Amino acid sequence: MHTLQKGPAGELRPLPLTLPYTAPPTLKAPFSGPIPMTQRILVILGHPSATRFCSALADTYSHAAKIAGHEVRVLRLGDLTFDPVLRHGYTQPQPQEDDLLSAQSDILWATHLALVFPIWWGGIPALMKGFIDRIFLPGFAFKYRAGKAFPDKLLQGRTAHLLVTLDTPPWYYRWFYRMPGVHQMRKTTLAFCGIKPIKTLMFGPVLGSTATQREKWLKQAGGLVGKGSFHVHRQSRAVIGHHHQGDSSL
Repeated sequence: MHTLQKGPAGELRPLPLTLPYTAPPTLKAPFSGPIPMTQRILVILGHPSATRFCSALADTYSHAAKIAGHEVRVLRLGDLTFDPVLRHGYTQPQPQEDDLLSAQSDILWATHLALVFPIWWGGIPALMKGFIDRIFLPGFAFKYRAGKAFPDKLLQGRTAHLLVTLDTPPWYYRWFYRMPGVHQMRKTTLAFCGIKPIKTLMFGPVLGSTATQREKWLKQAGGLVGKGSFHVHRQSRAVIGHHHQGDSSL
């Protein structure tokens, strides 16, 4: 199934969201109106290793989503083959590897994204940043128009969950560092392209955590998509899991 088409200048463009998909009667292109009960969920694991706690969070979230009746695909960036460097910016095309084209098709298929990643040096891992640079391109994720200061949001209507791990206490990352990595994803990446972040969970400190604490965090991750629990919040919320404070809303 092809979900990309070439525009007049040879650029890749998303096909209308209602075709070739079978959408609920209340769903229009771009997505609007009531959120469908059954989601097409793409889980993106931004940690390059499949043996870390991020991978366990992604697996738990995916399993809970399937049990709840959602369609689920999982994209593990560490398993993809691609050059993470956007070598010429937007000045000239850079051929996309097959894994990147497949990832774009998965994003267009999805009605909801779940991004699972660690915070390293205050931000997202380099592999994840390179992945975003290479696929969230003009003509796919956004498009500037003459005379307009802000671009069209080509991925409008999708929603997202962020599941974030830290070795820094989440309250410290929030209040003293001001969550630069989280804001980068929620505001200047997802929202910029029209994807609405509806909830963010931050888990930490992972370093020194106990098995009991990690099990509690996994249950929180699975609870985001459990039966009857998937819904859209009016505003994005970040929730921290910390063994001194318990769970509190940001």
